[in-house]
Amino acid sequence: MIPNLITLSRIPLLIVVVALLYGTSAEAQYVAAGLVVVLILFDMLDGMVARAMKQTSVVGSVLDIAADRTVELVMWIVYADLDLIPVVIPIFVVARGVFVDALRAVAPAQGLTPFDLMRSRVGRFLVKSPWLRTPYGIVKAIAFFLLALERGLALTQAPAGSGVGLAAQIAAWLAVFLCAARGIPVLIEAPHALTAQAQQ
Repeated sequence: MIPNLITLSRIPLLIVVVALLYGTSAEAQYVAAGLVVVLILFDMLDGMVARAMKQTSVVGSVLDIAADRTVELVMWIVYADLDLIPVVIPIFVVARGVFVDALRAVAPAQGLTPFDLMRSRVGRFLVKSPWLRTPYGIVKAIAFFLLALERGLALTQAPAGSGVGLAAQIAAWLAVFLCAARGIPVLIEAPHALTAQAQQ
């Protein structure tokens, strides 16, 4: 299915972005910054295509979450390794991802999509609704873009680097806040939803 191909195409693109980020030229960083935007846009594109083509599925939902998590974790870890963000950010995101994804992994076996685990209006809004998912994706894209740009500017010792660096840090911490806001409802509601489904 086309949506799944779009989802999976993010992994080779991620490898290219990481290779560029570890490059030593400012130009490599600027190209990486541009490709980061493409990488995040593909996350939005696969879901839009799946809905437009009526090809949504449990497998597609699981693949989308796996690709999202891979991109997110790799990018945060790489940026921490490059000393652009504090290591506490990837540690938090990894821990949150492990717990949330462990709960979500059970959903398909129960005949549910991972997003079906949200039963309350607040939970659905925070986790499933595009009103929060989209801003979260945009903030991550901005953080990842600005961090690559900051690295490029640092390599050229451009004076604009400090302002970009500050904006990158603000975006990174805002992304962490939204990550927590979207993870907490899963930790609260998923166990109840899985228990209720198992008892039917």
